[in-house]
Amino acid sequence: MNSLTTATATSLDPNSHPTSNGVNRRSNTSEKRRDETAPQNQEKSDNGDVDDQLRKVLRTKYRHVVAVHSESRPSCLSHDTTESPSFLGFRNLMVIVLFVGNLRLVIENIQKYGVLICIRCHDFREHDVLLGLALYVLVPCHLLVAYVIELLAARHARSTRAMLQKRDGTSSPTVDQSKNFLAAWKIIWVAHAINITVALAFNTYMVYYHIHHPLIGTLTEIHAVIVWLKTASYAFTNRDLRHAYLHPVKGELDAMPELYRQCPYPENITMNNLVYFWWAPTLVYQPVYPRTDKIRWVFVMKRLGEVLGLTVFIWFTSAQYAAPVLLNSLDKIASLDIPSIVERLLKLSTISLVIWLAGFFALFQSFLNALAEVTRFADRSFYDEWWNSESLGVYWRTWNKPVYQYFKRHVYSPMRSRGWSHKTASFTVFTVSAILHELLVGVPTHNLIGTFILHSTDSEVRQSNTLITGVAFLGMFFQIPLIQLTAPLEKMKSAHGKLLGNTIFWVSFTILGQPLAALMYFYAWQAKYGSVSKSMSPGLTPDQFAACPPVPAGH
Repeated sequence: MNSLTTATATSLDPNSHPTSNGVNRRSNTSEKRRDETAPQNQEKSDNGDVDDQLRKVLRTKYRHVVAVHSESRPSCLSHDTTESPSFLGFRNLMVIVLFVGNLRLVIENIQKYGVLICIRCHDFREHDVLLGLALYVLVPCHLLVAYVIELLAARHARSTRAMLQKRDGTSSPTVDQSKNFLAAWKIIWVAHAINITVALAFNTYMVYYHIHHPLIGTLTEIHAVIVWLKTASYAFTNRDLRHAYLHPVKGELDAMPELYRQCPYPENITMNNLVYFWWAPTLVYQPVYPRTDKIRWVFVMKRLGEVLGLTVFIWFTSAQYAAPVLLNSLDKIASLDIPSIVERLLKLSTISLVIWLAGFFALFQSFLNALAEVTRFADRSFYDEWWNSESLGVYWRTWNKPVYQYFKRHVYSPMRSRGWSHKTASFTVFTVSAILHELLVGVPTHNLIGTFILHSTDSEVRQSNTLITGVAFLGMFFQIPLIQLTAPLEKMKSAHGKLLGNTIFWVSFTILGQPLAALMYFYAWQAKYGSVSKSMSPGLTPDQFAACPPVPAGH
């Protein structure tokens, strides 16, 4: 009773509170503890100051007795070191070595050959230019045909849905409905296949037989292949959207990408939608893409300036440095002088790598970003850190993401969902990719898969050598065993496995890949036509053509 009265009185007293009393008691206890520990902390601080003063005295008075070796420590580069050392200085050294080494090559090249840049020497025939422009305008007309096909399919889908009794999305399509859909899809698929096959086949025929200059032919063929891939993606994507529109199984529509709700099927079948997809920096069709709010024209001008500067750099490097190495390699290949061929490959590896890196930056960083900015295309992940690839597989998945995403979405994933194994699906992807690579390289250089006979004279003996072309096609197939070889290194947790995988990638890329392909195709072109340059055309030596500077042989 007394305690209850006391508690009641305390609660009525405005100047007192049970919680406050508890806090005061804890506060008093903390202050007592601080008072007790303060002398100890002060004593430790004083002792620490004394120790520091003693160490200073020892370092100044007894300098020869300092314990240099006071603990167990491994060497900085040993495997058992606890902290990985930084190699920033070595990176700076490598940059300096590359700069100095290439500067020496520049000086040596100019001393041997002089300035080889000659705009008039390139054989840009009027016929090639006009035909290339005509094909560039003609190929997108097949996109218009694809639009008409999908427009008819969309109208058929509307009428079919109007006749369906069950449209509540509560059940799967019946057997008859599935048969009708597949029958309609076969007709649509055949129409699309004929359309895109005719487009690519006609363009390939015209480039191979009627466009001489490989640069014009390459640009024309690239555009045709891009339109072919985009049209196929347009057809496959609308096929799935049409099926979901006709037979909306409960739950499946909710699983569709939320972005697609902004433009559901068949509202996406418009000419404006298709034209945007034609210009968008992607190969994969979507009804809707993430978009930016505005166009930054200063950004566009900077990117286009980079494209122009890198294009001039590539042209200068190719004419001044790559061409002499390639020309001086012809007799070595003809006589099958293996040591000299290896030496030329190593010499060409640096030049081809620099040209490839410049081309990669100009295309994926500069041009595609400029195109994305103009089209307000927001997803600009065109590549990842492919230079850190631990295996060949990582490289092919990261260096060209538009192509990788296309084949994963339209080739690999559908095959896997139909029960095909990973190896079979991957083999199919590389087969299709190898064919497309051969179209992009073999057709403009007029050297498709096959053989030709090359005659060379060695003293008085006339020899016949057969060279197998189709290097781009075979090069893609050789990637498969390399991917299998480096795949375990990618999965290793230790840094040494990844380092070895990255080393194998760079060796195969810089020595066995780009230089060898360039050497083989240049050799095939020379054997068939001679150089594109007028000063290097068949029947004329560089010394006989005064308009362009000569290229001395034997260096």
